Amino acid sequence: MVHGTHNALEDPRNEFIKIFINGELVVREDAKISVFDSGYLVGDGIWEAMRLHDGVLVFLDLHLDRLWRAAAAVGMKFHFTREQLIKYIWQTLEANDMHTDVHVRTMITRGIKKTPSQDPRLTISDPNIVIIAEHKKASEKTKDNGISLFTSTIRRGSPDYLDPRLNCHSKLHEVQALIQAIEAGADEALMLDIHGFVATCNATNFFMVKKNEVWTSTGEYCMNGITRANVLRICKQQNIPHFEKNFSLYDVYDADEAFVTGTFGGLTPVVKIDGRTIGTGKYGVLTKKLSGFYEELIAVEIEKNSHVN
Repeated sequence: MVHGTHNALEDPRNEFIKIFINGELVVREDAKISVFDSGYLVGDGIWEAMRLHDGVLVFLDLHLDRLWRAAAAVGMKFHFTREQLIKYIWQTLEANDMHTDVHVRTMITRGIKKTPSQDPRLTISDPNIVIIAEHKKASEKTKDNGISLFTSTIRRGSPDYLDPRLNCHSKLHEVQALIQAIEAGADEALMLDIHGFVATCNATNFFMVKKNEVWTSTGEYCMNGITRANVLRICKQQNIPHFEKNFSLYDVYDADEAFVTGTFGGLTPVVKIDGRTIGTGKYGVLTKKLSGFYEELIAVEIEKNSHVN
């Protein structure tokens, strides 16, 4: 099994899932889209991922807010409402008889192009919608063992050419960073911003703990993470000192603990960075405490929305 924050337990049911494509549900092997799709041609698309826990799509409003902001940022006009998209997601979940431990990824591209081109004026269809829901439960071994990071030479982009907060299909620079990390023997990549400060990881947000303080980046050059925001909210609620600030690898290498956050894995401990052991090299005390608070936050979300569908 590939080790990393997206490690999931094997589930044979995923071989037979039905995938939503523009209003139709098709079996996995028949899930296809045109080679003239703008997402395939030029990476012109946006996406959102969320979790289904005990019949509830947790933090749904936050995820949809982020999706609609992304659409506005790239000038994409949806031909459906927020309520209709929620209906499509539930249609997909119900068709697959899914109730918990499910990962839902919604991908929306600008549409079909008349000819291979960047020009959005050559789009001849409404946006294409694909919804993939899979049975995915995070591997506990990942939390128990932690992950290792390698600092990539590839920087997070500047907001004036591709805002790092945007969940878009153009992820090649993050893939390149991850390849560097894998080739260096690490699980995932740590990425710096254009000024050399620590920004984020290739697919998750980075945090560290120093003297019982929680540090993360300013947020200017990192993914606009829902889990990241929830961790900061938890710190505020629990009176845990926390800072969004610039810091360098100089600060990271002697951290007491480190962890990354993401929709799928929640909080995942980091035990090694650039070959150097972080803290005790184990799941840190404060990281574990924050992870428990995050699970409690999900439980509250489930209780609050258990009758909404």
